[in-house]
Amino acid sequence: MERAREHASEGKLSGPAQRPEAADTALELLVHGVGGTTPEEMLDDPRTVRISGDDTAAVYRRVDDADAERRPDDYRGKPVPEAYVWCNLTSGNGTRALWLLLLPFMVVNLAHWMRPATRGRTRTVRLYGLLVRLAGLTLTVLLVAAACEVALDLTAWQCAGTRACAEAHSWLGFLSPDLSDNGWWSRPGRRLALAALVPAGLTCLLWYLSHRTWSAYESQQPVSRRPEPAEETGRTGLGRPGFWYGRRLVARLRAAHTAAGLLTVTAAVGGPAARFDREAGGPAVLGILGLLLYAALVVGAVVVLWVVCRRGRIEHRLDQELDATLVRGLPLGSIILFALTLLYAGWSRPGWHSTGRLPGDTTFGGLALAQGLLVITLGVVARVLYRTRPDPRTALRGLAGPAVAMLACALGGVMSGGVAQRVADWLDGTRGSLPGPPVLLTWQASVIPPTLLVLLGLCGRLALRTWRLRAVETRAVELDYLGEAKDTTRTGRIASTRAMAALTDRASLMVGVISFVTLLLGAGALVGVLTTGGAPAQAARGSYAFVRGAAEAAQALGSWLIGLGFILLVTSGRRAYKDQAARRTIGILWDVGTFWPRAAHPFAPPCYAERAVPDLTWRMVTWTRATGGRLVLSGHSQGSVLAAAAAWQLKPSVRRRVALLTYGSPLERLYGRWFPAHFGPAALTSLHREVDCWRNLYRLTDPIGGPVRLPGDCGPQVDRAPLKDPLAYGRTQEHPLPAPILGHGDYQADPAFAEERERLLARLRPEAVPGPRPDGDATA
Repeated sequence: MERAREHASEGKLSGPAQRPEAADTALELLVHGVGGTTPEEMLDDPRTVRISGDDTAAVYRRVDDADAERRPDDYRGKPVPEAYVWCNLTSGNGTRALWLLLLPFMVVNLAHWMRPATRGRTRTVRLYGLLVRLAGLTLTVLLVAAACEVALDLTAWQCAGTRACAEAHSWLGFLSPDLSDNGWWSRPGRRLALAALVPAGLTCLLWYLSHRTWSAYESQQPVSRRPEPAEETGRTGLGRPGFWYGRRLVARLRAAHTAAGLLTVTAAVGGPAARFDREAGGPAVLGILGLLLYAALVVGAVVVLWVVCRRGRIEHRLDQELDATLVRGLPLGSIILFALTLLYAGWSRPGWHSTGRLPGDTTFGGLALAQGLLVITLGVVARVLYRTRPDPRTALRGLAGPAVAMLACALGGVMSGGVAQRVADWLDGTRGSLPGPPVLLTWQASVIPPTLLVLLGLCGRLALRTWRLRAVETRAVELDYLGEAKDTTRTGRIASTRAMAALTDRASLMVGVISFVTLLLGAGALVGVLTTGGAPAQAARGSYAFVRGAAEAAQALGSWLIGLGFILLVTSGRRAYKDQAARRTIGILWDVGTFWPRAAHPFAPPCYAERAVPDLTWRMVTWTRATGGRLVLSGHSQGSVLAAAAAWQLKPSVRRRVALLTYGSPLERLYGRWFPAHFGPAALTSLHREVDCWRNLYRLTDPIGGPVRLPGDCGPQVDRAPLKDPLAYGRTQEHPLPAPILGHGDYQADPAFAEERERLLARLRPEAVPGPRPDGDATA
């Protein structure tokens, strides 16, 4: 195996054939789930040793098992346990909670992978991906435009240009014409040029984080292999050689989004100067430069759109090419244009004074309109795809992707509006001396209270449904524990746990309703701005007292609620990455979001699976290559998703040597319903037929895991009947103390776990395992 590791960096496997003395050795590769754990807990031994990997992700064994391959006689009838620990890919120090601020980017990236399952219709599938990429591009422009609004408009243009505001914030004194006695920096163009460094720095920071995290997480090359003649990967893209290696697309998108951000800043700082030169009748040279600036911005925007639209993901092969000229030249050209624009805006223009607000309503209104049209078109395309292969288990009947994309746009709009409103309130206080942010941002912040009311209504409906389901589960618990002495409290606790666990299956209702409401409210906000030109409170003047009061309350509460939301977001993120219990509560959503490669937005949080899946694939291939032995891939929760993805990456001849044991698995309950194109019934049925055997364990009290629900006879072959939870209703000889309700955790405590593992190991007898190819083929 040492020689195999030496060739790992080359993307190929070559090394010794199986060792005869190790041919009967079995391996149990454990993969933990959400929240992570330690190798000591996974292997149930305080003494462990790392046999491969680094501090980010590694494979561990017990110290006594470190040289198990050399002592096969000691492991006859029992497996060699190994633990793959990947928790540091998604957790670690508290600073990673700042990734939550990139939540809109992560959500729109999820929408890319939620397309309905279909066969054929390649052009429609490409159109779906293109629309999501364009929606992601609008989110980048929206974020940078919001930063420009705060830094350029509210701070440099309005506050620094108003004596009362500048006096209240002494750090702006050198930018104020009144306080600095018309100092050099007090000219409007120079103030804007200086403030433009803030959104430009934000754009460069996003580029740096995307590049650095790609180098740390997603640059791991999968196993390079040649497809076998009988291999068929059409049922899911997860089995394609290049699925977990999106280097080329991420690099192109990173260059395009970086350029889009810099062009947005360039337009924000150069646009006011060009408008002044055109209207004031200034020097002809400056007027010509302004026209050239507009032309350069149009050309840059066209190039960015071309890059985003030109190419999607390439999965059928390892795409190791890199468009070096484009990846380097596009951001560099944007930086040069930005620097020249700073010089142009900073040129002395006598008679130019900052009054009112910069024209941001057109920018934000255009973005909101574009996002709405993209989401509606995406919904039409998704519906067309769904009708080619309808599946009632698919979330929102194929509209999950458009609904999630709408939520991403809503998150971006609300965060932009809330931040701008809070900064305006902080700068101006209660004096009312500043015009404030664009009216549309105030409208967007004002939609938060009515959205929360709808959310509360949904929660009430779900609570009522849960209460009714609890009564049904109470009778079911009594039937499950017949012959036991009745304990009303114990029965009620078990029934409540089951009823609460069933809420996971109602997530689609909440996502669908909230998305539809945000689409309607967003359209209403845009119409309100276009028809009234004022904030909600101003637009409601002269109407009924109730309407006027509701508008004033929504406008007043909106900015405060978004400020509170930011605080809760950051504190919850820090707590989730430090407190194990909190992480297990909300970690599943984050781990689902970062499981998928960055196909729609390069600034989304990094994809841990582009490191974890190749790790697992390499480990399984090197084991079967070196020993030819048996292998049980054992995955809990999110670990079962990684295990399935890794199994799909194996060649069919190697996949047949692997048995799969999943428990607490969201493979069908979450991934199959929300990502049907990759985890739908056809894909999971194909996986069941291609591995040697697959068994799945679940509990009715588990809010995350569930049955795989394969159709026909495949279902019982994979899903074991629901495990009892708790193991004992009352005190018994085996459980003299009350047995806990385990829910999503500690599946190994159930005797069914050891029973199923032994069945899988017994099925994988050495004589039933295909040996290595006689020709000594180096590729695995």
